[in-house]
Amino acid sequence: MSGRVLSTDQAKSAIQQVQSIINGGLADQIARLDSQGKVLSDPNVWDGPLAQQFRDQIWPETKSALDKAKTELDQLREQLQKIAQNIMAAGGA
Repeated sequence: MSGRVLSTDQAKSAIQQVQSIINGGLADQIARLDSQGKVLSDPNVWDGPLAQQFRDQIWPETKSALDKAKTELDQLREQLQKIAQNIMAAGGA
C-alpha cells in the first residue's frame, strides 16, 4: 500500500455531487416507487392475469432490488462521510 495522500478539488467536488444526488431525492424516489408498487399490488386496485403476474413475480423481485438499493445507498452515504473527513484531514479543506 502506498503512503501517497492526494486530495484534489475534483475529489471534493465528486464527493459533494454524489452526496447531493443521494440526499437530494434518490432515496425519496425509491420510497415513492415502493409506495406505488404496493398500490398496484392491491387486487382491489388492479386485477387480472398481468396484475397477478405483477403481484406474484414482478413486484416482489423489484421490491427486493429497491430494498437492496436503499441499503446500499445508506452504506454509501456513511462511507462518503468518512471519505469527506479523510479528504479534509489530508489537507483538501
